[in-house]
Amino acid sequence: MNPPRIVATDLDGTLLDSAGAVSPRTRRALRLAREAGAEIVFVTARAPRGVDPIAENAGVGGLAVCSNGAIVYDLGSREIVARHDLAPGTAAHVVETLAEALPGVAFAGETGTGLLAEPGYGVAHAHDARHRREVASLRECADPVVKLLVWSRDHLVDDMFTAAVAAVDGQAEVTHSGVGGLLEISAAGVTKAGTLAGLCAERGVDPAEVAAFGDMPNDLAVLAFAGAGYAMANAHHLVLAAVERRTLSNDEHGVAVVLERYYS
Repeated sequence: MNPPRIVATDLDGTLLDSAGAVSPRTRRALRLAREAGAEIVFVTARAPRGVDPIAENAGVGGLAVCSNGAIVYDLGSREIVARHDLAPGTAAHVVETLAEALPGVAFAGETGTGLLAEPGYGVAHAHDARHRREVASLRECADPVVKLLVWSRDHLVDDMFTAAVAAVDGQAEVTHSGVGGLLEISAAGVTKAGTLAGLCAERGVDPAEVAAFGDMPNDLAVLAFAGAGYAMANAHHLVLAAVERRTLSNDEHGVAVVLERYYS
């Protein structure tokens, strides 16, 4: 394979080490790829506000695929340039359906600029602290959301995923990114891979010219789309079972190892 024209990488558990940082070696490898003409595209479950400091630290600009494909974000202007909302009726129906299928769960909604959290929603990220607003119920909230978050302290996320896929029955896209007890739900057909494919088409880049890196089930479609999809050594068991190409773990600079091989 020739050096990829696009490098699509997940962040948590992939580009970032276990401390949530971009290592100096990884920064150098990203710069090496950019200097060779490659475009770096972050493809992440994070909302834009959670991507800005990482992009600044890594020296990466251009567009990022955020919120599992529901948002295309311009890192330079810090503007959302495209979004795919859940239809309000669909979001309310999914909340009702999963509240019945998974008793005791709590919900939150990502708006693209903030987080709407029901009482009992127990996931707290530092980048959400100033952007979190408590709401009595998402079923009665009129704000448009790009992603529903479903959290439980009592259920295993793999069990939640199986139950949610059966309950939602194709009305929305269900996935997760490894956070304990947390499901992520987007509009039907909205995935990291679908949005990345659109960016590639706009640039005239064939999937064979893409290298991708990921570690969680929400990365599987991206790794399948790319001509060279790499599972991190620390990846979820479903990813390791599905993806043939491997690299070292995120704490062993696995992304950098591959980029050095391509662009040195």
